[in-house]
Amino acid sequence: MSITGAAGPATINTGAAGPATIKPAKALVRNAILVAIAALTIGSVSACDSQSGPSSPAAGPDNRQVTVVGAGQVQGTPDTLTANVSIDATAPDVTAAMNRSSDRARAVIDALVNNAKVDRKDISTSSVNLQPQYGPDSPAITGYHASNSLAVKIRNLGSASQTLALIVSTGGDATRINSVDYSIEDDSQLVKDARARAFDDAKARAEQYAQLSGLELGKVISISEVGGSASPPAQPMPRAAAAPVPLEPGQQTVSFSVTVIWELR
Repeated sequence: MSITGAAGPATINTGAAGPATIKPAKALVRNAILVAIAALTIGSVSACDSQSGPSSPAAGPDNRQVTVVGAGQVQGTPDTLTANVSIDATAPDVTAAMNRSSDRARAVIDALVNNAKVDRKDISTSSVNLQPQYGPDSPAITGYHASNSLAVKIRNLGSASQTLALIVSTGGDATRINSVDYSIEDDSQLVKDARARAFDDAKARAEQYAQLSGLELGKVISISEVGGSASPPAQPMPRAAAAPVPLEPGQQTVSFSVTVIWELR
C-alpha cells in the first residue's frame, strides 16, 4: 500500500521477518540514480582498461644499446677482361655508312669467334649509332657517320693482348678501342670473406664500447649491410696498332660494410 503525505509519496514494506519500514520515494529515486552512475563509471573504467593495451616500457637499463659500423676488405686477382670496341664508318649517304660499319663489325665478330676462340655469347652489341655530318659553315648534310659498338668479354687473360690486336687488324682504320675493364667473374667467396671481416670488425668495436662503459655485450638486435666490389675504373685505350697491347690485371678489392646493433647489459 502507499501513503501520501506532505513530503511526497512513501512506500511501506512489510514482511514476516520484521516490522514495517517506511522509505520516502524521493530517497529511493536518488539512491537508484547514484547506483546507476557508479555502475556506469565502473564500466567505463573497465572498458578503457580492456582497450588501452600494454603501456610502453619506460626507459631503463634493459634498453641500453650500442650501434657500430664495421668494415671488411679482401683482394682478389681479376680473371676476366671486357673490351668495349667500336667500328666507325663515314659515307656520303646513310646506306653506305651503315653497311660499311656493319660489314666491318661482322668481320671482327667472326675473327673473334673463329680465330681467338671467343665464345659468341661473350660478344654483345652495346650500341649502334648513325649521325648526319654537316659542313663547317653550312647546315647542309655532307655525309653520315655510323658506329657499331661491341662489348667483348675475354676470359683467357693470357691471350687478351693478342685478341685486342686481332680486333684492330680486322676492323682496320675504323676500329676504336674505347675502354678495357678487368673484373672477377665469381666473387661470391670474396664477398663472404669481406662480410665476415666486416662483422668481426663491428663486434670488436662494440665489445670495446661495452667495456669502456662498464657493461657487457648482449644479443644482436639488428644487422644491415652495404656491400660491393670496388672495381677499378675502365681504362681508356688509344686508337691501337696491330702489335700486342701490354695489359696488367693487377688486384681488385672487394669491400663490405655492416651496421650492427647490440644490447648492453
